[in-house]
Amino acid sequence: ALSHAFADMKFMALFSMLFGAGIVLVTQTRSAKGLATLGHHYNRNIWLLVFGMIHAYLIWYGDILVTYALAAFVLYWLRHLRATWLFTCGALVLCVPLLINLSLTLAPADIAQGIAADFASSPEDIQSEIAAYRGTWSDAFAQRIQSSLDLHLAAIPGYLIWRAGGLMLIGMGLFKTGILAGHRSAKVYNRLVIAGLGLGLPLVTLSVVKLTQNNYDTLFGQLGMGLAYNYVGSIAMALGYVGIIMRMVQGNGWPGLQKRLAAVGRTAFSNYILQSLICTCLFYGFGLGFFGYVERWGQVLIVVAVWTLQLLIAPLWLSRYRFGPLEWLWR
Repeated sequence: ALSHAFADMKFMALFSMLFGAGIVLVTQTRSAKGLATLGHHYNRNIWLLVFGMIHAYLIWYGDILVTYALAAFVLYWLRHLRATWLFTCGALVLCVPLLINLSLTLAPADIAQGIAADFASSPEDIQSEIAAYRGTWSDAFAQRIQSSLDLHLAAIPGYLIWRAGGLMLIGMGLFKTGILAGHRSAKVYNRLVIAGLGLGLPLVTLSVVKLTQNNYDTLFGQLGMGLAYNYVGSIAMALGYVGIIMRMVQGNGWPGLQKRLAAVGRTAFSNYILQSLICTCLFYGFGLGFFGYVERWGQVLIVVAVWTLQLLIAPLWLSRYRFGPLEWLWR
């Protein structure tokens, strides 16, 4: 319940907003220097797409880089829009998967049952997946190919590209208004916290209640109103988190932690892939084989351990090098 209410989809929302802000930041920086932006943007994101495909098929199928690269190909052309238009377009794009899912609740019974069957996993399917990820690298590879294909051919066009793209547009708007750079007044950020958490917390709490009533059923959580509560609530919560972080920056609270978080942010690409490498070594059969064994409380400890490691090594790396290793390779 705590993971779902405070983390699930909230940090993905933050990551998407920051990626959108990055599009504006990079293009504005290059334009100010009199450098071309079009070729650089597409070259940059074609390579990001390549890295994402390698990540998805060889390391972890839950990759998000492919989605970001595809969205960036389109959003480049909207970077000059005023912030109000970026917010409006972002909100409209975000509504698309929500409307698709809500429309399924009105579908005829036979169609709804077919969709439910596609989402449902039989006990045999679950055991087969567990066995694959506890098996050899080739066992995991075969399972990962199918999962990645499902994601790329169904989840990205039907859901992920719309949610990520909408949030990236909002991030572009937040960057243009100075909100993501801490340039607005404390009053603005306080209002963002109050509005974000004031709307988001009741919605995600309702989501937890409904999911608990439905025994955390995957089908309920991915279709109709089961998705809607957290879909909307997570965006509001993410904006509330932005307000909290910016107030911390303005007040210079926890300066040591700020520097470490900034170092992780400057090496975000490397740290993203590093998390996948660490966790596949922990959970898959060619590593320690923890897949399917670790309870929720144990998963939280692993998250804390991985983040502690990254908060320690990122500043050390940047004390010697200008970029993270994958950031350097990308350039």
